[in-house]
Amino acid sequence: MKSYLSFLISLIIVNSIMSQELIGNVYDNKAPVPFANVLIEYDNYSSVVSTNLKGVFKASGLKYGEVKITVSRLGRETRTLVYNVENEINRVDVLMGEEIYDLDEIVITGTKTFKRRTKSPVIVSILDNKKIEKVQACNISEVLSFQSGLRVETDCQTCNYTQLRINGLSGGYSQILINGRAIFSPLAGMYAMEQIPSNMIDRIEVIKGGGSSLYGSSAIGGVVNLITKLPKNNSFDFGYSFRRINEKSNDRLIFGNGSFVSKNGNSGATFYMNNRDRDFYDHNGDNFSELPSLKDNTFGANLFFKPKKNQKLELSVGSIHEYRYGGEMISGAPHFSLQSEERVHDILVGNIDYSIDFNSDKSSLFVYLAAQKTEREHYTGIRPEVGTVDDVSHLTNPPYGTSLSITNQLGFQFNYKYNDFIGPNVITIGTDIVSDIVNDEIDAYNYQVDQKVNTLAYFVQSDWNINEKLNLLSGVRFDKHSLLNNIVLSPRLSFLYNLKKNAQFRASYSTGFRAPQAFDTDLHIAFAGGGISRVSLADDLSEENSESFSASINYDYAKETYIYGITCEAFYTILENAFYLDPSGSDDFGDLFIKRNGSGAVVKGVSVDLRMNYSKIIQFESGITLQKSKYDNPVSYSNDLYAVSSFLKTPNIYGHANLSHMINDNFNISLNYIYTGKMDLVHMGGSFNNPTDKYVSSNNFHQFDVNINYIQNLEKIGVKLNYLIGVKNLTNSYQSDFDILKNRDSNYVYGPSTPRMLVIGLSLSSL
Repeated sequence: MKSYLSFLISLIIVNSIMSQELIGNVYDNKAPVPFANVLIEYDNYSSVVSTNLKGVFKASGLKYGEVKITVSRLGRETRTLVYNVENEINRVDVLMGEEIYDLDEIVITGTKTFKRRTKSPVIVSILDNKKIEKVQACNISEVLSFQSGLRVETDCQTCNYTQLRINGLSGGYSQILINGRAIFSPLAGMYAMEQIPSNMIDRIEVIKGGGSSLYGSSAIGGVVNLITKLPKNNSFDFGYSFRRINEKSNDRLIFGNGSFVSKNGNSGATFYMNNRDRDFYDHNGDNFSELPSLKDNTFGANLFFKPKKNQKLELSVGSIHEYRYGGEMISGAPHFSLQSEERVHDILVGNIDYSIDFNSDKSSLFVYLAAQKTEREHYTGIRPEVGTVDDVSHLTNPPYGTSLSITNQLGFQFNYKYNDFIGPNVITIGTDIVSDIVNDEIDAYNYQVDQKVNTLAYFVQSDWNINEKLNLLSGVRFDKHSLLNNIVLSPRLSFLYNLKKNAQFRASYSTGFRAPQAFDTDLHIAFAGGGISRVSLADDLSEENSESFSASINYDYAKETYIYGITCEAFYTILENAFYLDPSGSDDFGDLFIKRNGSGAVVKGVSVDLRMNYSKIIQFESGITLQKSKYDNPVSYSNDLYAVSSFLKTPNIYGHANLSHMINDNFNISLNYIYTGKMDLVHMGGSFNNPTDKYVSSNNFHQFDVNINYIQNLEKIGVKLNYLIGVKNLTNSYQSDFDILKNRDSNYVYGPSTPRMLVIGLSLSSL
């Protein structure tokens, strides 16, 4: 009995010595720091733990007395402190070292879960709001070109709609998301990149390659996720920007943001507004615009509420009103012009998300609802010879039209972390229900698109950390699309292998599909040869399928004062039943095209990114992409031209670079560069300067921007002034052979989106 009591007493003593718990909170001056490494040392004991998404770490089984705590995270200064453990439960706050260059951001797009970027088996590129500021972007189209593999192009001389090419594939092959939700309908997507203001965006996450296993139809080329700003503290930012376009036209921008957070941090709201007013720009002096008149107003809000510590409710709403007019620059109604396009858009968009963590943070549930509604009134027309019978008919029944698109998305996602196997495994299951309604009609042309599409999808994913070096991601998505007879199966397999501490190798295989439905470019009515070109879908059009292969090596070397790194990525995409536009004759109004399935195509290439940051004083980033894109069998772009195998309007080489010099805490100079290589194009005939159809090879373009920022701190009143001056497209590298007058080919547009512009700005924000 005595021996038993002695043993029990000894056990109690040992337990009292070694059962102390340390709870730490790691933060910077803005927010908690997740996924930081925490090394705890004393005597001959050492243990490494990590902070969670809330910046909290826990360590158990500690002794009484002094312990050494070292907190580190890639791209930040390391923090070391000594803490005296005195109680059973001990709490410590650690102010994280200053961010030099965040190479290990938290990303969500690659796996639909929160993940350190260096630990994600899917390579995710980040464009944060700092990059947006450096390139003087007033909308997202102006910043996406500063990412390798991405190229923003303008596709209409009259209305200037834009599309994003990822790895050589046109805009219809890529998904644009807002907060992870695919709520951009075809109609809204056509002008979305110009309509979404940059000041509502916190960061942009980009995934190149197939993403249909998570995001469904059209995620073949890649995924761009626009993550809006959520409130972190009480702050405001208001400003004005003025742009002088090639000494001819003006572009004015007023913007504002405000954030409010409750004292307990359980609720908050961010509000944003944007007003833009751009005049016509006529580059060649024919009284027809190359940049349309543009007026838009944007308002929105993002709100969050935490009913409990483990629950969060987020609400985002936004409204866009845009007026766009291009063509002959007259003051009257558009149908009196010789050629013009007028667009009036009213867009409402919103989403609500509910999330809950439970089971000791091993499980989480997300439920979401998103919606978008776009109403459009538009005119697209060419006036016949004044005074003729056709002209009278035109004035009696001008080609005005109306459009409506509604997209609704409902879904849920459940995550469960399974630890009882070889390495932890996060299992994700979910479902998406998407409804798309698109109606676009012009009575005068007997033109109508009336399409209703419903999609029901289920997906499952395994994110398995086999060991410290190897991570395996596998998943599959099942899509039942209302325009398809069969269920579409989209599998994905990716793995990450840590070659060494700061180097990773990734490889992936994925499949994707595009449903046979109207896409944004199909809804654009182009001008050519004195008529209008319209696209319709073939009756037997089936889905387009893809197989994508990619591999990449990423290396970053970080010290407390500098960081440099390189990323090399190769991609290979096979398209089957690839869509193409088949010339099918003409009618009284112009040329007709039918979208059909071709034999297939191959897109392949390689991208290289370089980056360097020295003590936050000098920062350099650059990227270059080399690629080839060819159809298996030649495709005809005109009844009068021979068929070709190459993708048009797709350069084989393009790239970017950015150099930023922080002279002091208040003074910064940034130099930006975009290179666009030669590309093949088709130039439809009929204009004054181009009578017949022909193929054209463009020149290469070198676009240089320079930006100067100066910040004046007014500490007595708690605000700062930000002065901005810069020049975009300094050398005026711009297309020189635009078509002239009313019979121009409006799709014959290439090169930089704007000529040289002087930019002057002033903003007032909280310290």
